[in-house]
Amino acid sequence: MKTLLILIMAATTTVTAQPARPLPPDIDPQSYSRLPLIPKDTLDAEGQRIFEAINGEEGKLPRLGPPANSMHSLAAAEPYDRLNQLLRKTIVGMQFFEISTLVPAREFNQQYEWTAHETGARRAGVEQKVIDVIKFNRPVTGLPEKEATVIEFGRAMLRGTRQVPPEMFAKMVALFGRQGTMDIVMIMGDYTMTAMLLNAVDQHLPPDREPLLPMP
Repeated sequence: MKTLLILIMAATTTVTAQPARPLPPDIDPQSYSRLPLIPKDTLDAEGQRIFEAINGEEGKLPRLGPPANSMHSLAAAEPYDRLNQLLRKTIVGMQFFEISTLVPAREFNQQYEWTAHETGARRAGVEQKVIDVIKFNRPVTGLPEKEATVIEFGRAMLRGTRQVPPEMFAKMVALFGRQGTMDIVMIMGDYTMTAMLLNAVDQHLPPDREPLLPMP
């Protein structure tokens, strides 16, 4: 009983020790973005079908982040969500899926996206040293070949001239095959679009989630 009490008190202290981060005046206090949440019951029958396809049948409000914001472009929201679900099941596997989400999140300084996917990357078994190379914009020296190549490939597409040298593309195909290479391109493209969406609406993390990305 005494141990249980100590644990409860420690948990309470942890929760109460996290002060709410102040929000800019243009940020909605429910959505934590510049756009308000769209309740399901304000939509017509087709809108409610799309809402449920993205958010499930039970909830009355959309999930925070990309689902909530994409609901403001209703016709595009469903295929956008569907593409994301498909890209989570490609032949490259969850570790390289997560690495491919982190590269654009870092390049676009997208805190919401990064924080979700750093956690996801750890859960998928991505080594912290791989995460940190992306997180802190470090050289890929010393990383395993596949991880290093994917990071450099993503940086090539998102930096400078945004062109991929022929030898880099050939190396990607040698390591991942044609399908795997295109899967990685599409994952990075999807999360580039998501980073742009979240930056446009200035999506903030809810107060119970600690930001993990160092910002410039």
